[in-house]
Amino acid sequence: MLRIFSTIIFLTAMSSFSAFANGISTHVLDLATGVGGKNVPVILELKSKEGNWTRFATGVTDENGRIKSFNSPIKVSKGIYRLSFDMSKYTGSKKSSFFPEINVVFQIEDENLHYHVPVVVSPYGYSTYRGN
Repeated sequence: MLRIFSTIIFLTAMSSFSAFANGISTHVLDLATGVGGKNVPVILELKSKEGNWTRFATGVTDENGRIKSFNSPIKVSKGIYRLSFDMSKYTGSKKSSFFPEINVVFQIEDENLHYHVPVVVSPYGYSTYRGN
């Protein structure tokens, strides 16, 4: 019985890991307050070979400023993606942002990996990097 229970737990963990291993997540961190930027609308787009952007998925950051999975189930493939953050909706810093919209363009080369793309914001600047 213990062996069956252990096997079920292992398989559940592995299936969750596999789902998490492929995809895109993001995080908005407010440098001025030191907390996550909650309720920020985010659009994920994919660039076509012709150079046009197509909406791929949307989401809103949670209480901790994270989007672990977008509203639509996504299966990423090789290509160029853009995350657009609507900072005009963010009220966390108590100041309006000099940057009402932040666009982060990045490239996916290995569709088997998970891509975490955080944005660190302040009223007068922002930074991004590839997280894990």
